[in-house]
Amino acid sequence: MTELSALPSEIISIARQAGEAIMQVYSGEIEISRKQDNSPLTHADMAAHHIIEAALKRLTPELPILSEESASIDFLIRSAWRRYWLVDPLDGTREFIKRNGEFTVNIALIEDSRPVMGVVYAPAKELLYYASEHQGAFKLGDGGQAPIAIKARTLNLDRLTVAGSRSHSDIKMQTFLRNLSEPELLSLGSSLKICLVAEGKADVYPRLGPTSEWDTAAAQCVLEEAGGRLTNKQGVPLRYNTKDSLLNPEFFACGATPHDWSQYLE
Repeated sequence: MTELSALPSEIISIARQAGEAIMQVYSGEIEISRKQDNSPLTHADMAAHHIIEAALKRLTPELPILSEESASIDFLIRSAWRRYWLVDPLDGTREFIKRNGEFTVNIALIEDSRPVMGVVYAPAKELLYYASEHQGAFKLGDGGQAPIAIKARTLNLDRLTVAGSRSHSDIKMQTFLRNLSEPELLSLGSSLKICLVAEGKADVYPRLGPTSEWDTAAAQCVLEEAGGRLTNKQGVPLRYNTKDSLLNPEFFACGATPHDWSQYLE
């Protein structure tokens, strides 16, 4: 297999190729269909999926690929995977349809149920985050400048910033915000919310509704390498491909200071 340390630049290139295909659709008329769960699907989702799948098969033909757009792989098969790629070709399809730019390409390498490499690319913003295990987390903006190392920030309970979903908010989130001391709320789409915490622009992102494993894996790697954590409500880090369902539990993406965020849900 290709050495793990040599892969981030290759995966960044693949994410950018997928982003180019997404932006071609984004610049024209967006045709929308519906999946079985009634979530939206566009030509951009499928174009990015095919580009990423083909490129990963060329790069690491020995590794299986689990993508949102090819997720019907039986757990009896998946459970034998020690290392595999976990992909969301277009995270934030609702934001894509709204044309607000807050959507990403997510590519993660999972090893022993943990994300050990992650790339999160927001093509409309020309913004990219990446990390690999024990190598730190980095941010790349437009203009071709050098990568910037990012760090999750330490907690100041008197000046809290909460990242929240642009398209998903409910009574649980409102309760959480009311129980905090006048937090600033930053609303954003896709896995960019986790990356906000990773780069120290937010203290916590509570996700109190359903997500799937491909929504979080790449950004979890970025956050953990930046010194933060992504855990369930009991404080246990999210793990991958451990059960038949590919749904995540409710979780908190949080910064560098350990804190019991679940107390604010009551």
